Amino acid sequence: MSKYILVTSGVCSSLGKGVASSTIGSLLECSGLKIAMMKCDPYINVDAGNISPFQHGEVYVTEDGAETDLDLGNFSRFTSVNITNDDCISIGKIYENVIQNERAGRYNGRTVQVIPHITDEIKRCIRHVSATTNADVVVVEIGGTVGDIEAVPYLEAARQLVRELGKKNAISVHLTLIPVITGGELKSKPTQNSVKQLQQVGIQPDILICRCEGEVEESMKKKIARFCNVKSDSVFVSPDVKKSIYELPVLFHEQGLTKNILEKLDIVDKSTDVSQWTSFLEKLNTPSKKVCIGMVGKKDYLDNCYKSVQESLFHAAVTGNNAEIIIKKIDAETLEESDNAASFFEGVEGIVIPGNYGQRGFMGLLKTVKYARENKIPYLGIDLGMQLMAIETARSLCGWQDADTTEFIQNSTHPVISLPEEQSSPSDGVMKLGASQITIEQNTKLHEIYNSDSISERHRSKYCFDKRYANEVSEQGLIISAYSASDRQTESFEWKNHPWGIGVQFHPEFISRPSKPHPLFNSFIKAVIGNQK
Repeated sequence: MSKYILVTSGVCSSLGKGVASSTIGSLLECSGLKIAMMKCDPYINVDAGNISPFQHGEVYVTEDGAETDLDLGNFSRFTSVNITNDDCISIGKIYENVIQNERAGRYNGRTVQVIPHITDEIKRCIRHVSATTNADVVVVEIGGTVGDIEAVPYLEAARQLVRELGKKNAISVHLTLIPVITGGELKSKPTQNSVKQLQQVGIQPDILICRCEGEVEESMKKKIARFCNVKSDSVFVSPDVKKSIYELPVLFHEQGLTKNILEKLDIVDKSTDVSQWTSFLEKLNTPSKKVCIGMVGKKDYLDNCYKSVQESLFHAAVTGNNAEIIIKKIDAETLEESDNAASFFEGVEGIVIPGNYGQRGFMGLLKTVKYARENKIPYLGIDLGMQLMAIETARSLCGWQDADTTEFIQNSTHPVISLPEEQSSPSDGVMKLGASQITIEQNTKLHEIYNSDSISERHRSKYCFDKRYANEVSEQGLIISAYSASDRQTESFEWKNHPWGIGVQFHPEFISRPSKPHPLFNSFIKAVIGNQK
């Protein structure tokens, strides 16, 4: 039977609960345990697919095609777990399941209520992850904060789960905040109040992880332990990291968190080897070179909205090339309004356009592609970043000034990007989600990178390159280097006679890890270093 760690948070949002959960999962793996990771989101949306990235950050796509919260990306990067649709539930999904059960008559005419029907469905989903993975430990992140009305069903389900399983089989980890006020004084009252709220719903935390700007003195930890009814050796600190969130596994382990968790779960005779993380940090702290990458997108989307892309670049720089990376965020809308594109790319040695949505900033993105092509700057385009290569070639080299994507312009006479032939309108368009097979052309840069004729990569796209224009763009130096195995849709472009210019329809960022950078990002960073003057 699996054991469970239930991770909650209080005081405020954005304390890093997903990262803390991921770190706990990683430390358990370093202890030789098989783990599973799960996120319980409080929003009523059935999944994250239709939530604005401005509000919620990137949508992380699993191998089986689920559109999930960005925290699941952290789960994937910190651990070896293959995240699936089962690993992310929302209140919307829970209610949908319960309503379907009610319509099917599975409750035998009973009045359907939050307790027991909603809470039972939450527990069923959590236990299902255990049953399907045979994990030793399931780490469950409960989204939102204690006190949020949306989180109440999850907290009640967690309370019931702890009671049903017993303390040796289920423990509560609570993430909270120790703020620093004027004069540098640390205040414990927000943590005390947060724990009190958690206790009011019937959950006594076993372990506290306190977010703080810096270190916390032992006397403060003892004070928190006394007022929060936890043991003093069960209060840990998550300080602001200096360079990377990947410092946390070592920081937590050195504080004794791993040993504490194993003892509370009655898991004995386990040694913990965090050498994979110490090795990564050694490379992080001793780079032999430096690269500057310009990432172009919408200003208000440039952080969490492209989280996996940023992390993939980071992995490739540190692990793959022993380099320090600087990511210069460039606003496509501001670039669009400027007559001097070169000024935006001063000091930039490589350019990335990640997946973007909406017409806002489109011309700025198009200027970026043209600048990278004409100035021989290594370029990586993902999703729309690839599609822009076709549009820019069509406009600049083929002479079709109205070339466009039907996602934005329906009446273009040269719709080089459009819905697949079998789909008649945007409303009918089906999003391509999850992993699928791709065939790579030989004697291409992409084949050299993967060293394979066939690969599997994840997708999140609806529009694609129109095959009718293949010959024309190829004649202008835009080479098609990969196709989808199922329907021969274009999956990759390469610029001929260019140091490194590749666009891919798929999303390689979803499978990159610190210890195993994705080969495409690794090759890109290597090319940037090789192109340095």
